[in-house]
Amino acid sequence: MRTLKLFPVVVFLFFVGNLEAQNKKDKKIMKDAVKAKKTLLKTSPGLERFFDDSAGYVIFPNVGKGGFIIGGASGNGVVYENGGEAIGMADLKKINVGFQAGGQSIIEVIFFETDVDLDRFKEGKFAFEASASAVALKSGIAANAKYVEGVAVFALPKAGLMADVSVGGQKFGYSPF
Repeated sequence: MRTLKLFPVVVFLFFVGNLEAQNKKDKKIMKDAVKAKKTLLKTSPGLERFFDDSAGYVIFPNVGKGGFIIGGASGNGVVYENGGEAIGMADLKKINVGFQAGGQSIIEVIFFETDVDLDRFKEGKFAFEASASAVALKSGIAANAKYVEGVAVFALPKAGLMADVSVGGQKFGYSPF
């Protein structure tokens, strides 16, 4: 009988512990996203207009990718709307096949041109097809970049080296706060 009384307490503590761990992870990702935004703007000041004028954006501060013939990438990020209000967390997954070798860490940011585009992302109806590509940021390149089908994607290499000529798409997940 005593065991039955302790069971709800144990379950409660288990869930509270897991929630706290998730919050710590999310807080770290949010802190990294703030640093990543500063790095992106320092590297390419032309991104300022995207941050200011988009309906929303998601920053993946640490996307790791790698492979040899078969490759993949994954990362976690923060979703923002209304000029920079954090509204949730996101994850990205990519699996591809093709000529590729190596590993790399990048910052990826996706801007949504309209509320409809952002809503598609939040509803899980958003994925990049194999033909989609990110603009690799170099000084000044973002000034002339444009939205394509409601999104603009930029990537900034952080570390590593990877040769990649592959076919594959990215899939995203979203969880609101």
